[in-house]
Amino acid sequence: MDLERFHEHALALKNGLRQVCFGQDDVIEQLLATVYAGGHVLLEGVPGLGKTLLAKSLASLFDADFQRIQFTPDLMPADILGTEVFHLASQTFRLRKGPVFTTILLADEINRSPPKTQAGLLEAMEERSISLGAETHPLPPLFTVLATQNPIEYEGTYPLPEAQVDRFMSKILLNYPSLDEELLILQSYDRGHDLHRAAQFELKPVTTPDEVLAARRLLVGVRIAPEVLKYLSEVVRATRTFPQVQVGASPRAGVHLLLMTKARAAMEGRDFVTPDDVKAVAPAVLRHRLILTPEAQVAAETPDRVLVRSMAQVEVPR
Repeated sequence: MDLERFHEHALALKNGLRQVCFGQDDVIEQLLATVYAGGHVLLEGVPGLGKTLLAKSLASLFDADFQRIQFTPDLMPADILGTEVFHLASQTFRLRKGPVFTTILLADEINRSPPKTQAGLLEAMEERSISLGAETHPLPPLFTVLATQNPIEYEGTYPLPEAQVDRFMSKILLNYPSLDEELLILQSYDRGHDLHRAAQFELKPVTTPDEVLAARRLLVGVRIAPEVLKYLSEVVRATRTFPQVQVGASPRAGVHLLLMTKARAAMEGRDFVTPDDVKAVAPAVLRHRLILTPEAQVAAETPDRVLVRSMAQVEVPR
C-alpha cells in the first residue's frame, strides 16, 4: 500500500460511515486517525448521538468481528475476559472466552462499572493479550476498544482510573447535529430506513483488518521535520506548567500525539506532518489526560479551553 492508496482507503471508510452517521464528520476523522494510529477511543456524548451506531458501522466496514459489552455495576472482570472451566469428562480446564476476544469491542457506558471491572481491560488495551490462569492468550492484531460514557449523568457511575484513561489514545466528543443533518436522520426513519439495522446488515465492507494493518505500517514512512517534532513536544510539555493544570500530559501522550498526526497526514495523502496536523488532533489526544486545579474546576473551566490557552503560548514553526 502506498500513500495514494492510503488516502483512497481512508476516503472509502469516511464515506461509508457518513451513510449512517450524519453530522459527525469531525468525529469520523478523529476516529479513523486513532484506529490507523493503533489506538483505542473514548467516545463521550449525551445519549442518542450515535456512539453505538458509529462502532457498529466501523466493524461492518472493516468486515471484522464485533462484540458489545453493556457495563453495569454488577459486571465482573470474568464477564469480560472469560474464565477457565473444568470439564469432568476430560479432567482438564478449558477456556471459555469472554466478549473481549474480538476485533472491535464496544465498551458501552464504561464508567458504570467499578474500577475492578474497568481494570480488566487494562492488559487487553496495552498488550493486546489476556492472561487467564497460567496462560496468556493473544487478541487479534487489530483489537480496538471503543468505549462510551455519558458526560451528564453521575449517579451510579465510577470515574475511570487515571491509568486506564491514559490508555485511550483519544477522547472524542460528540455534539448535536445541525438542523439540516438532523432532518436527514428524520427523513431516513420516515422512509422506514433504520440506521442501526443498516449499520449491521446493509453496510458493505470496504476493507479488511489486514488492509488496515498494512495502512498502519505505512505510517513509519511519514516524515516529521525536527522543528515540527519540537513544536509537538512543547505542546505536550506546556500542559505540565500551565497554571490551571494540576497534572499535565504524560510522555505517552506525546507518543500518541505523534502517531495521530502521522495518521492524519497520511489520510490526506501527505508523507509529512505539518503544525496544522498537531493543532487538529491535540485536543482529542490531550483533553482526557489533564487534571485541572481545584480553582480551575470551581471556575467551571474545561480541559479544551485550558488547552487552547496553553497551546497559544507555544510558538508555531514556520
